[in-house]
Amino acid sequence: MKKRTALALACTLSASLALSACSVERVDGTSSPDANASSSAASDGQRVLNVCSWGEYIDETLIDEFEAQTGIQVNYQEAPSNEELYSRLQTGGANFDVVVPSDYMISQLIEEDMLQPLDYSKIPNFEKIADRFKNLPYDPENLYTVPYTWGTLGIIYNTTMVDEPITSWSVMFDDSYAENVILIDNPRDAIGMALYYLGYSVNTTDEAQIREAAALVSNAWSNGVYQGKTMDGIFQIMEGGNAAIGTYYAGDYLTMLENNEDLAYVIPEEGSNWFVDAMCILKDAKNVDEAHEWINFIASTDANLRNMDYIWYASPNEEALEMYPAWYEEQ
Repeated sequence: MKKRTALALACTLSASLALSACSVERVDGTSSPDANASSSAASDGQRVLNVCSWGEYIDETLIDEFEAQTGIQVNYQEAPSNEELYSRLQTGGANFDVVVPSDYMISQLIEEDMLQPLDYSKIPNFEKIADRFKNLPYDPENLYTVPYTWGTLGIIYNTTMVDEPITSWSVMFDDSYAENVILIDNPRDAIGMALYYLGYSVNTTDEAQIREAAALVSNAWSNGVYQGKTMDGIFQIMEGGNAAIGTYYAGDYLTMLENNEDLAYVIPEEGSNWFVDAMCILKDAKNVDEAHEWINFIASTDANLRNMDYIWYASPNEEALEMYPAWYEEQ
């Protein structure tokens, strides 16, 4: 079964590369420990690093390996969303060195002078990042970031519960599968898919277009199209065959496919967006050298291969993307 999933990963990546770049929020519902506990080990001379990312978003053996190689103790903590991370940073309720926000949040952190420029001479593995993931709109001069993963938003559907292969966002708004559709509980993504369906840019600032998209989703809700809305709950629903259609992310679809072979994933014909999550160092980070060591380690080809295999999100490391099918067969 996992070999089939690996093939699906390769197909999903190939399709995704045709998309144009724009941002989308990715939210994880995992709870987070107390951020204030992060740097407690520094007082005894132990080198430490405080990292904040999303839940289930790293092969944890990489943390162990980094600690063994460098002697740096990694305090790895989780945030449930970009907005929660931002709130902690704004209120001073965090003591992080490295954070891994999504592209649109990175833009905001740069604008508010909350990140420090990276010393790329300390990150030689940055050269392995594909050019298409450099100088993106959220960091146009590539001063602050090293991409961690990227992925797409699309439609997941149960092939035994639909009449024909799905190709359009229309199924998210009409009553063809009323009460058998799961809406993503993320306003940014929900409005985004409506904008695509209406033929508008997902980055539009036209208030009338945004209102029209919001009304499309609201009317579908009022008309009983949606069984409900959720984020991580979609795993149990779709894997269990309890809904025919839902919107979610490609990496998570591949996890679901492990448990239900009837599921398919499509990027609708109207288009969709792809997001990038990237590693950054906060402006007030206390462990800057350690942060650079961590980022370089995680940007390596080996780390990207192992992460891709564990979390099913695509790697920005060109070498890892090319090597993955053969590497997987050897495991």
